[in-house]
Amino acid sequence: MSKPAIEVKNMSMMFNLNSEKVDNLKEYFIKLLKRQIHFTEFWALKDINLTVEKGDRVGILGFNGAGKSTLLKVIAGVLKPTEGTVSVSGVVAPMLELGAGFDSNYSGKENIYLYGATMGYSRKFIEKKFDEIVEFSELQNFMNVPVKNYSSGMRARLGFAIASAVEPDILILDEVLSVGDAKFRKKSEAKIMSMFDKGVTVLFVSHSVDQVLKICNKAIILDHGKIIASGGAEEICEEYNKMVSGGK
Repeated sequence: MSKPAIEVKNMSMMFNLNSEKVDNLKEYFIKLLKRQIHFTEFWALKDINLTVEKGDRVGILGFNGAGKSTLLKVIAGVLKPTEGTVSVSGVVAPMLELGAGFDSNYSGKENIYLYGATMGYSRKFIEKKFDEIVEFSELQNFMNVPVKNYSSGMRARLGFAIASAVEPDILILDEVLSVGDAKFRKKSEAKIMSMFDKGVTVLFVSHSVDQVLKICNKAIILDHGKIIASGGAEEICEEYNKMVSGGK
């Protein structure tokens, strides 16, 4: 039997929330030294067990604050879990907070290499894919412009173009099909669909049940950091719709 694409065992993620009001860094350190800073433990995820087989496309549903984006970040390796283990088999392309890793003072061109490096791509690979990235982003006239002058939509488009340039085994998507205008959304959806045809494994967070049904064969529901339901996409989407409508 082949190894699962993703295996999460007894995984929990805890954040320390500062319960004090601190106006500046100096005041923070003074209060810290005097032990006047108090933290509240917040468990964003608790006892998550999830196995995703190769080729599965799993939708992750849940209300705001349920822990969906945190789960993706832990699986992508952006966050280290507080407890438990996460094992991933294959090349991962995480599409999370597109463009968040850009340096605002660098140009679009410089950020393609920088962003690519943070995703683990070699300079040689980026050079080979550079024209394709620029063409897909539709930002040919802005490559030498500092990213601080880009709109949020332009940043997201460039981030998507870089992240989708690789041929991944696992694709991690967090609401990315809502970036850009209608034309770009259609193009980005077609790009992702072409990856599906190659048997890529997918984790997909969306508030849209229709998108999950269109893209996924399986789904889970997260609620207050715990998986409360998992199974076939149709069955889970139906259950989620009942939650949204107050159980009616």
